[in-house]
Amino acid sequence: MAEAHQAVGFQFTVHPDGVDLKLSQEVITNIYQAALTAWKKRAIQFKNGVLAGVYPASPSSWLIVVIVMMSGLYTGVDPSFGVMHAIEETIPLRGSLSVQTRAVLSSLVFASALWLFLIYLLRYTLKALLSYHGWIFESHGKMSASTKVWLSLVKMFSGRRPLLYSFQASLPRLPVPRVEDTIRTYLESVRPLLDDERYKQMEILANDFKESKAAQLQRYLILKSWWANNYVSDWWEEYIYLRSRGPIMVNSNFYIMDLLYITPTHRQAARAGNVVHTMLQYRRKLERGEHAPLRALGTVPMCSTQMERMFNTTRIPGIETDFVQHLSDRKHVVVYHKGRFFRVWLYTGGRHLLPSELETQFSRILNDTSEPQPGELKLAALTAGNRVPWAQARMKYFSQGVNRVSLDTVESAAFFLALDDEPQGYDAAKSNSLDSYAKSLLHGKCYDRWFDKSFTLISYPNGKMGINAEHSWADAPIVGHMWEYVLATDCFHLGYTEEGHCKGDVNKGLPHPSRLQWQIPKECQKAIEISYLSALKIADDVDFHGHLFSAFGKGLIKKCRTSPDAFIQLALQLAQFRSAHQDQREFCLTYESSMTRMFRDGRTETVRSCTSEAVAFVRSMEDRQATNMQRLALFRKAADKHQNMYRLAMTGSGIDRHLFCLYIVSKYLGVDSPFLKQVLSEPWKLSTSQTPQQQLNLVDINKFPKYVGAGGGFGPVADDGYGVSYIIVGENLITFHISCKFSSPDTDSCRFGQNIDKAMMDIQTLFQATNDKRTTAESVMELNNGKKHV
Repeated sequence: MAEAHQAVGFQFTVHPDGVDLKLSQEVITNIYQAALTAWKKRAIQFKNGVLAGVYPASPSSWLIVVIVMMSGLYTGVDPSFGVMHAIEETIPLRGSLSVQTRAVLSSLVFASALWLFLIYLLRYTLKALLSYHGWIFESHGKMSASTKVWLSLVKMFSGRRPLLYSFQASLPRLPVPRVEDTIRTYLESVRPLLDDERYKQMEILANDFKESKAAQLQRYLILKSWWANNYVSDWWEEYIYLRSRGPIMVNSNFYIMDLLYITPTHRQAARAGNVVHTMLQYRRKLERGEHAPLRALGTVPMCSTQMERMFNTTRIPGIETDFVQHLSDRKHVVVYHKGRFFRVWLYTGGRHLLPSELETQFSRILNDTSEPQPGELKLAALTAGNRVPWAQARMKYFSQGVNRVSLDTVESAAFFLALDDEPQGYDAAKSNSLDSYAKSLLHGKCYDRWFDKSFTLISYPNGKMGINAEHSWADAPIVGHMWEYVLATDCFHLGYTEEGHCKGDVNKGLPHPSRLQWQIPKECQKAIEISYLSALKIADDVDFHGHLFSAFGKGLIKKCRTSPDAFIQLALQLAQFRSAHQDQREFCLTYESSMTRMFRDGRTETVRSCTSEAVAFVRSMEDRQATNMQRLALFRKAADKHQNMYRLAMTGSGIDRHLFCLYIVSKYLGVDSPFLKQVLSEPWKLSTSQTPQQQLNLVDINKFPKYVGAGGGFGPVADDGYGVSYIIVGENLITFHISCKFSSPDTDSCRFGQNIDKAMMDIQTLFQATNDKRTTAESVMELNNGKKHV
């Protein structure tokens, strides 16, 4: 057997004359190759670290500066204006050095100092340029002369061939908005949701806060923004995610689906082999910083900080708060199949296992007929339940012995792989196929995903894949970036044989995957069962509906000269209003996620999509006396408002993260603020997010329209509300992922999906009925010139 072969690779015999040592040539070769690979990796990391550290300059530019400075030694011209001479006079032991040596040393010191100064000058110049955001507020497809000049300057100061982290030091810090602006915008956002009396009360609370406590809290927040890279992100991670004591399954974790229409192979082990190998390639480039940074307009860089913790990362439970454990490169992955945990080594002889080798390993696991050990089957349910019981069980039962060794193996793994035994995926012949697929990715059986890992890769017996991701370490676009790379590489670069196997020779000499050993006492098994039942109750309450809207898509919406995102958000407002019972129809606080990654360590900001303009539009759609021209004018006004709010959120002028941080400061200082308490307690009954499409543009979807992803989703945020994620796929498809709770009599995911369909079609009908060719300004002008204001 392979294990035996490896075991006898190293032998020694003790006898009276000494020790007879025998080494296997194969083992020595593997050790040599592993060491060589490790040193090569360190060298590349060091080189790329230097390149990113001196960016936008280059190491070769130092030599140019040195040559220019030293040229003065031979031409008689001092380019330092006497500074090099002053340095020469201060060189220690200069009496023992020749005049020429002292001159060379002073030139090197001055040139190096000048080079560093120029690097910082370039960085701060680039940071100043990147602090300008006027370009984002310009009309789509139009660019002013000033923006063109600004873009040219950014390109000029950005250098050539940046690495993943090259721009980090040049990214501006997230600005702290003025309290007056935040409060004014907040009151504007809640006005359509409150009656006159409740709004007056909120106005009084807001003004009292502004005049009494706001200035003190704001000073501390500004102070933090001076010394922290980002005044929001660390508190956001800690208080929104890590201090939450409730289950993270459904409530926090999110999922991402596979390709919608294509399954490259129906062999489970083969698909997993290709995907895992591609993830290892991605991780290698990530560790070396070799991925190209994402850039808006192909020029404006985005922060890459969140990508650092993608692999070898686990959320560790605690009594009061969790923490995120990120380790350096680990060479194994943990696989779960039918209640058993296996460790699979990902390297051999200093290289990644090939796809065919990984397929062999996963096939061995799938063919393994051994039974789970006592308590092993539902062990991962501990990560699905409440955090405190999990933290207590971890300290009591997993802090020593084989349990600690096995748990360390899970938590230090590159990621967690679940080999499921029930097929999933989109099937046009089954109306609920996406619903079942989504629920499987979101919570599974409540014990077959390790919800604490940065992500769990899920493999189905029909070849479909998917991801369940923990949310504290990063946001969905980060995982989506990796997943897009994986799917494109899997389908277009690695491929499969005609029989559906991974390409390459089969290496049967690899050591078999090893079972993790557990000794789980009865008391721990009871704790596992309690967590499982708690998680099962949550999972069974999730009402999920996956919905493909194919009547039209981004292409037709853009012809209407409006933002696709604004179009969909207004359709969601209309659908939400119609989804309520006739006697309970009202508008609700709506959350739309926007990114702030144009700033250092930026994560997200909230766009409050339920605006007064959106409410006016929705009411006009339900008013039979309103004309289509009036409705369209109100739509354009609401869409413009939404776009402006989205842009403000992206450029650091959002309000919710500011209010959140003011509240955290008030808790630290022991300052009581009824206003901030009220703001932070308001429920988001409609929580929405758009999944980014084609961040890397690795696949031409015009040429390969079937190779598109289905996006991803998340669970409902409020007990009586909806969670809606959507992805605009190509030009003619929009996929919606809708979640709510069965326990709420007021919500129904399928009904909401039907109302989204109707709302999208009704809005499109406005454009068709009016044959609208005018600008927003012209439409609104007509509305204000005597037309009935609905």
